[in-house]
Amino acid sequence: MKRIEIEVLGGEAALKAFAKTWRQTRTGRHVMPRIAFGSLSELFSTVTEKRLALIRHIAAHGELNTRQLALALRRDYKNVHSDVRTLVETGLLDKDAHGRLNTPFDEIVIRAGLRTAA
Repeated sequence: MKRIEIEVLGGEAALKAFAKTWRQTRTGRHVMPRIAFGSLSELFSTVTEKRLALIRHIAAHGELNTRQLALALRRDYKNVHSDVRTLVETGLLDKDAHGRLNTPFDEIVIRAGLRTAA
């Protein structure tokens, strides 16, 4: 199962996580894919409920293009296109040369510590 972790990390914690990942990759060890956000508001503005629904739909129904996805979800094409672009840029969706979308992960784990996420 391919999984990605999304975390909310402050500046110092993000630097430590980056350094740890760098050391692991230099020694050839497997590193869990990770996306870090600086705050909960940044996380929630990027990974919205509608965008999660979009990811789930692609995961359940296989490769679709943006138009097919908008029709299936009964959403405006322009809004879906914008959401797809954000998710591709973030790394939560992949888009091939033919415009077909797929999910590179089977599981998304979101973590936000209570003390660091405030």
